Amino acid sequence: MCGVVGIVAKSDVNQAIYDALTVLQHRGQDAAGIVTCASGGRFNLRKANGLVRDVFHKRHMLRLIGHMGIGHVRYPTAGSSSSSEAQPFYVNSPYGISLAHNGNLTNTNELMDELFREDLRHINTDSDSEVLLNVFAHELASVGKLRLDVEDVFNAVTALYQRCKGAYAAVAMITGYGVVGFRDPYGIRPLAVGKRESEQGIEYMIASESVAFSTLGFELIRDLNPGEAAFIDKKGNLTLKQCTEPVLHSPCIFEFVYFARPDSIIDGISVYRARMRMGEALAKKIQREFPKHDIDVVIPIPDTSRTSALQLAYTLNVKYREGFIKNRYIARTFLMPGQKQRRKSVKQKLNAIDLEFKGKNVLLVDDSIVRGTTSQQIIQMARDCGAKKVYFASASPPVRYPNVYGIDMPSVKELIGHDKDEAQIAEAIGADWLVYQDIDDMVEAIMHKHNSGVESFDASCFDGNYVTGDIDQAYLNSLQKMRNDKAKSNRDQLENQTVDIHNAT
Repeated sequence: MCGVVGIVAKSDVNQAIYDALTVLQHRGQDAAGIVTCASGGRFNLRKANGLVRDVFHKRHMLRLIGHMGIGHVRYPTAGSSSSSEAQPFYVNSPYGISLAHNGNLTNTNELMDELFREDLRHINTDSDSEVLLNVFAHELASVGKLRLDVEDVFNAVTALYQRCKGAYAAVAMITGYGVVGFRDPYGIRPLAVGKRESEQGIEYMIASESVAFSTLGFELIRDLNPGEAAFIDKKGNLTLKQCTEPVLHSPCIFEFVYFARPDSIIDGISVYRARMRMGEALAKKIQREFPKHDIDVVIPIPDTSRTSALQLAYTLNVKYREGFIKNRYIARTFLMPGQKQRRKSVKQKLNAIDLEFKGKNVLLVDDSIVRGTTSQQIIQMARDCGAKKVYFASASPPVRYPNVYGIDMPSVKELIGHDKDEAQIAEAIGADWLVYQDIDDMVEAIMHKHNSGVESFDASCFDGNYVTGDIDQAYLNSLQKMRNDKAKSNRDQLENQTVDIHNAT
């Protein structure tokens, strides 16, 4: 999962893009990048591994001049943390184009072969984002004009839609022309456009989540529709166009479960209210299945599950307490590439408050259970603090299948829910009792009288139904080889060796 932003303004955009990326930091902590375009057409680029605050220093910001630019925060979809794959990517032909991308192309290998054999373009990394950029660049070059107009840009996006499969929400900057944003025909990954009025005139921004707009004083205009593109020219004029017919508006349900900030609105749905309703639905299931429960206290596993846990406790009429204190300077364990590193970080990330556990029957609430390693350690922490019984609730159903649309979930064999029922999972993580959200209840909680055009959700990690229809077992097998912990460990070792060689020379 990544976060993207593009801005065309009446003054330098470096600070605005930096601020937007800090707000979107939850979407990726591996690398960050900003590229701006100065009045003379020169690109100014800074990108590196690390958090936004660590990548950009004053000397970098002073060089990032220009009234338009794009930015990106990244976490590695396939587990690689190589700095060569930090975004935005850039190609000099035609015109000079840079691109930042959130999602995952599912036909990357075929596209790479086409780009080499037919388009005569060179791909320098393993990133599908570089592939997406080169497809766009080739289609823009096919226009064959020295000077572009807005229809030329939209025609290139239309041609891109015919070639690229999978999930993608992208922003691209064309030197001397403007910034374009586009969203895949299923709308799997979020992308929205907003505006604000400055003293010099109206300014526009494209971003992954609405929270980036509200933080910077922009007004959310709306989310881009599936298959729709937005172009902001260098003079600040916004044009929207449906570049391909939407297939089925199916945003990723995991955005609402885990990834998006609670203060964001995606496709007209409040993430905060969706999580509240998920907590209420889960409480009603507990009342059905455990009517004579002996739960003394509900404790969330911070931070994402707080909203659901609070509403769950309210519905059950049980005390809600904060039993864990989070060290906010430790990265999310879900995003960490190696199992050993994940295990080590849980103790560093959370510290339990003994008095909230001692002598109590505790219900721990989390947004999801992926590998189960973190859940197991947290349950043990609760027991070490003196809890009599430790129950566990997941605000989402069992994660049983890999995600192929831009979320680096483990290989299927490393998913604790893949081949176990609820009783087996409860035993594996050490819970006295385990309850999962039902998938129908989760969908209903998120949709809830919603009428903005969302027809369904991509819930493939829960139900194994991949909305794009092009995922077969061969693809999943290749994904398995890339995503298992052994493969990630080997890549990390290779990258460390490369760094050592570079430092030695």
